[in-house]
Amino acid sequence: MNDGYVKTDPWRLVEDRFDPSRTLSSESLFALGNGVMGGRANFEERYSGETLQGNYIGGVYYPDKTRVGWWKNGYPEYFAKVPNAAFWIGVDVAVDGEPLDLATVAEVKSFYRETDMRRSVLTRRMRVVLKNGVEVAVETVRFLSLARRELGVVKYAVTPLNRAARITFSPHVDADVRNADANYDEKFWEEVSTEADATQSRTKKSGFEAAWAQAVELDGAEWHCETRPEKVRATAAVSREKGCAAVLYKYAGICSSLNHAPADLIAAARCVAASGQEAGFEALLKEQTAAWAARWHGCDIEIGGDARAQQGIRFCIFMLLQTYTGVDTRLNIGPKGFTGEKYGGVTYWDTEAYCLPFYLATAGRAVARELLVYRYNQLDKAIENAAKLGFRDGAALYPMVTVNGEECHNEWEITFEEIHRNGAVAYAIFNYIRYTGDTAYLADCGLEVLLSVARFWAQRITWSGARRKYVMLGVTGPNEYENNVDNNWYTSYIACWSMRYAAESAAWVRENRPADYARICAKRRFDETAETKRWLEIADGMYFGEDRELGIFLQQDGYLDKEQTLAKDLDPADRPINQRWSWDRILRSCLIKQADVLQGLYFFGDDFDLDTVRRNFRFYEARTVHESSLSPCVHAILAARIGDLDKAYELYLRTVRLDLDDYNREVREGCHVTSMAGSWLSVVEGFGGMRVRDGVLSFDPQLPAAWESLSFKVNFRDRVLTVRITRNAVEVANEGAPVELEIRGVRRLIADKVIMNCEL
Repeated sequence: MNDGYVKTDPWRLVEDRFDPSRTLSSESLFALGNGVMGGRANFEERYSGETLQGNYIGGVYYPDKTRVGWWKNGYPEYFAKVPNAAFWIGVDVAVDGEPLDLATVAEVKSFYRETDMRRSVLTRRMRVVLKNGVEVAVETVRFLSLARRELGVVKYAVTPLNRAARITFSPHVDADVRNADANYDEKFWEEVSTEADATQSRTKKSGFEAAWAQAVELDGAEWHCETRPEKVRATAAVSREKGCAAVLYKYAGICSSLNHAPADLIAAARCVAASGQEAGFEALLKEQTAAWAARWHGCDIEIGGDARAQQGIRFCIFMLLQTYTGVDTRLNIGPKGFTGEKYGGVTYWDTEAYCLPFYLATAGRAVARELLVYRYNQLDKAIENAAKLGFRDGAALYPMVTVNGEECHNEWEITFEEIHRNGAVAYAIFNYIRYTGDTAYLADCGLEVLLSVARFWAQRITWSGARRKYVMLGVTGPNEYENNVDNNWYTSYIACWSMRYAAESAAWVRENRPADYARICAKRRFDETAETKRWLEIADGMYFGEDRELGIFLQQDGYLDKEQTLAKDLDPADRPINQRWSWDRILRSCLIKQADVLQGLYFFGDDFDLDTVRRNFRFYEARTVHESSLSPCVHAILAARIGDLDKAYELYLRTVRLDLDDYNREVREGCHVTSMAGSWLSVVEGFGGMRVRDGVLSFDPQLPAAWESLSFKVNFRDRVLTVRITRNAVEVANEGAPVELEIRGVRRLIADKVIMNCEL
């Protein structure tokens, strides 16, 4: 736990002391990004202490050869990794010949680091005494431009405090980098060329290329350039009197072959760096401030009376805004964003289940549609993935982990069995259309995905003569502390729902877009009559386990045969169990990693009465250890829905401060970016009570005891709505055309603003 190490502030992350044992965690928490690239908060100057150097370019990947102890047919050949890219922020410093290195200085007299979340600017200030006795003040400011997405900017100031000094700056770019998570300790990049101010590299195997160029300014400097393979360095020394600052400005152009021809990369990177230098630091900072103000306008959340809750939700929104902006359909949202290497920086079902609703409501229809198109563009790869496992006739299995549509996860219980991910892809289409009203997407792209997913389910499900029901055998549900189980309730439910929704969608396209229907039938060899009959037969005849005495759905066959240990009764020394227990012990326990049955009750809550939700929540939450970052948010939403605001608030704080407080003791590896969308959901859908029913947006809000008020914005069908909730009123302001809304069960047409007095 961070134990208050990161100070509480509504708009800033602040650490006010230097603790080498927390360097890795701080590198994750203070990371920066602009939607197309990003990096950990490494120090610009040399640091010989523990660090995980990390700079990443979205969409660039390396196919790291799979490493497993026992190869199984169907395993992917590689795991896609986001390669650690060139260290472009580098500025080495020496004072009177003594290198500045926080790991070796004589004394750190003060240290302050801050991320300004309003504008995505990282600032660091410190006073240190070097081994030669010189005391200096250092201030650095760094940002990745949101307005100029290939530009990085660094300001580095050094002031001698106790005597005049000679200060040497060596701004550099180092492309000789490696990944800490490489399976075979391979280097992912190889040099293409290096010149005085720029270097260009190519990823092995995948063939992506990138170039980095730097332009630098320092009053009174005479630069000496040094070029070595994969390294660019300029060095200059200036003298400063006591109390006078030497200020370096560095502008880095970072360009990739995703957007430029390889032969043009160095020239493009130089152009970006030069244009940044021409604009100047202050003008670029002003651009950054304006660009981020526009981003925050449609998505900020204000919580009155609870500073920790406020900081937490803004941190989550901030990380999401840094990670994905929708400007490029080739990009998606990796679980760690640009904050670390873990999970390879690739796409999971998190995008569809958690992230899509956030971008739908904050960035608008076009950006959210891009996330769906990303999966549509990879449909043929999903069909190939299914064929490798023996499925046929156009059945599609979307990958658990991917960067280009190919499956690249290599644990059998996930790759082959955690197939509920297919349902999340289908649900995302439904969720998008429900929110936007864009039914045309079915004809444009959606139906092809839905029918291919339904074909998979129809082949994966089997008939049980003993039960006289259809069954789903050998799966892993969202609770990954259970593997190879039969009749996982959630997987079976979303499979049947997917087949029904595919059938409904086929009928809609046939009736409303006949030309597209004919095109899809020909392209996908779709026989609506025969296939939908089969889908509905399976869905109507599916087996779902339940215990009528307890009034709950059974997570899977045999779940109640386990010893029913409650999470609250665990020895704290055993937590988290995934770091303390053997895998055998975990599999034999009843303990749940994340929402499983409850994931289904969250997605399909309108299918069940509140008492059913309440019984299942009480039973399963008590057995859940919340050791997935995706767990607390779903439970918080359901707790609010059943009126248990104390539990909802407890779980909200856990999801929203998961990384800030390091609940799972792993933030050093990177932040849990995709789960941060779930944190947003826990506010807007949980306490805000937002739902869409029959095309009407509704709010049924509740406030936890610790909050005085709650205010949030959502973009609904081209209207920006501001919802403000207090103890005695709900106010909704509408920036757009009149819209019908439902507030606490009452429907109203809202032209500009409405205030409903009520007691919360």
